[in-house]
Amino acid sequence: MELSTPIVTKNEFSNNRFENIDAKKLDEENLKKVCDDFESFFAQQLMDISLKSTNVAGEGTGADIIKGMYTETVSKNTKGTMGISDMLYQFLSQNNK
Repeated sequence: MELSTPIVTKNEFSNNRFENIDAKKLDEENLKKVCDDFESFFAQQLMDISLKSTNVAGEGTGADIIKGMYTETVSKNTKGTMGISDMLYQFLSQNNK
């Protein structure tokens, strides 16, 4: 896991104070990383919903854990490949100049 300077501090997040965050100050690398992370999160949510009522990993608590691990791994490996992050990155970089 990479350790880097957070874009949003814990204090800003817990107080819902996002008005001090200027997207223009984000460098291109951080903006792309945030967009890729959003795409990964979005993909995981879609897969969690899709697999919720299936028995693909069996039944019971163990199956829920396996499904969760599966969707997390797949979503992390596909981040930045679905095109959502590219569209979001282009939109944010063009509209925040």
